[in-house]
Amino acid sequence: MKIARRLGYRFPAILSATALFLLTVAGVALASSGGGAEAAPKGWVIEDTYKVMNFVVLAAALFFIAKKPVKEFFSSRTTGIQEELEGLELKKAEAEKVLAGYAEKISALDQEAERIVADYVAQGEDAKKRILAEAEAQATKLEEMAKRNIEQEFKSAKDQLRQEISEKALAQAEVLVKKSIATEDQDRLVDDYLTKVVA
Repeated sequence: MKIARRLGYRFPAILSATALFLLTVAGVALASSGGGAEAAPKGWVIEDTYKVMNFVVLAAALFFIAKKPVKEFFSSRTTGIQEELEGLELKKAEAEKVLAGYAEKISALDQEAERIVADYVAQGEDAKKRILAEAEAQATKLEEMAKRNIEQEFKSAKDQLRQEISEKALAQAEVLVKKSIATEDQDRLVDDYLTKVVA
């Protein structure tokens, strides 16, 4: 490929040099044919035959000399173009592979994003259930505590009410006893009490 490229760049210079050389030789051959001062004869003369033969020889020489380089130039150029096309096809295939890889990655990213969102939604639902269960348990505990507090307050109020009633009953009983017991009864009770204490 490098040789073909080098030959491809040098080919116009080689062709130009060959053509210049052949034209110079042809010019020298024409100039040496002589007779510049004579009048040109009419019709086909031998010099015309020589000129044609000279041209044919030069053209044939040019053809045989330039045939191989021209053929190599065009075949190397064709080969170079084919190689470039193959390289471009390979690059195109690689680019398509890379593009397909990126498309797969994008698809995978979309699926990953959907999975992450689904995970967060599931975690949110679990957290919601857990928070509701905890709140319900807390509410149950608070309700039980409130019931116990109410029961204790009720019991305390009941005990206090009993004590007040018993105190009032005792006070009224004392008043009634004081009214119903005479002085002699009091003396007798004191004597019985003292007798029990002394004994």
